[in-house]
Amino acid sequence: MAHALPLRPAARLRRLPPVLAVVAVVALLALPLGPDGGGGAHPADAVSALVVLYGVLRLVRDRRRPLTRRAAAVLGLPVLGLAVAAAGAASPGAGLEGLGRYLQVFVLVPAAVLLLLRDRDDARLLAWATVMLAVWQGAVGVHQYVTATGASYQGEPIRAVGTFGAQDVMGMATVVSLGLVCALGLALGRTPVRHRLLAAGCALALLLPLAVSFSRGAWIATAVTCAAQLLLAGPRRALAVGAAVLAAGVVLVGGLGVGTAMLQERVGSITQVTDAPDQSVTDRYTMWAAAAGMWRERPLTGVGLKGFPEYRDSHASLALSSGSETDGAGAGYQRQPLLSPHNMYLLVLAEQGLLGLVALAGSWLALLALGLRRLRAARRAGGGLDCGLIACGLLVWQLTDFAYADIGGPSTVLTAVCFGLAAWWALGSTTSGGAAAR
Repeated sequence: MAHALPLRPAARLRRLPPVLAVVAVVALLALPLGPDGGGGAHPADAVSALVVLYGVLRLVRDRRRPLTRRAAAVLGLPVLGLAVAAAGAASPGAGLEGLGRYLQVFVLVPAAVLLLLRDRDDARLLAWATVMLAVWQGAVGVHQYVTATGASYQGEPIRAVGTFGAQDVMGMATVVSLGLVCALGLALGRTPVRHRLLAAGCALALLLPLAVSFSRGAWIATAVTCAAQLLLAGPRRALAVGAAVLAAGVVLVGGLGVGTAMLQERVGSITQVTDAPDQSVTDRYTMWAAAAGMWRERPLTGVGLKGFPEYRDSHASLALSSGSETDGAGAGYQRQPLLSPHNMYLLVLAEQGLLGLVALAGSWLALLALGLRRLRAARRAGGGLDCGLIACGLLVWQLTDFAYADIGGPSTVLTAVCFGLAAWWALGSTTSGGAAAR
């Protein structure tokens, strides 16, 4: 009787699912940064470039058509505005740097993710990887809050920042929020009950680190996204999960004492934008006004990529502070300059003008419209509901959070992966042999 020959290492490697390359990018975000905040490129950024190269090599080897016309048009739409804005940058170096970053986050990595995901199981694996990353970062953050070893907040080292450090206070909040969105989508699907229960438990557990991140923008984006996911999943599930979240909130606030005075004050400050706002809110609105002023100066093409810091002072009022203060989480006191308006739409409008904003936002809205249409079809067919809720939820979270934040920091590579997952759901039905439909 003949025995099967053992596979060679190269053959074994080829049999591994290609999505593992994308999972590696997510996993690398668990690595701790240095005390200086990890200035420069994060290892996950370097691996994301290798993922793009891997996707290209697979296309050449398999001799497949890379993208459908629709996918190429939607993902390639931002390139026009980016090219014009790069040409108008203050220096060629700044233009190339900005162009590379935007292409990485909104074009190249999403296209690679779209091509490397073969089916719904791959999408679920990527979603679970995001959940596990969020649980890890959330556990580190809660430990920082409990032991007072986090970043400084109102003079106390209690702000949960995970492994991202005090120089990237939004990193952990972003990862935890995206993990919570993935967990909720998995819990609302029609997969085995034990998988859904595990996902629901992870979603509830992630509420605590999200709370002690003290990130108002992440809170708002997560609340909007979770409400949208629940409504898209159906009214019965919305009521059941809503009751569970309410119960978890009562336990966190009443039983565990999470509802500290600082947390309650932070929640109250969300609506405090005109009546004695804190300095961070004042700075944010001042930079928003500065970005709008830059756009009015050059409405069609903007001031060029990476141009906001150079033009900021000439358009900002005296209410803008000299910078933000960071301390704690293993790093010493630092004062960081305010180099962006913390609003993605206004940043694009200021640096790329109407041309860039229409191109980028048009690409995002096209993904959302196509994704929601496919989600409705999945609800009727009864398959892939969890994948659709995850993909659309991640996109809704990003588009909501962009009203309070922009790209920057190590967690930005996770943003690129999320756009790729959304692109796979919205555009992937015919780009990889119909795999997304299985």
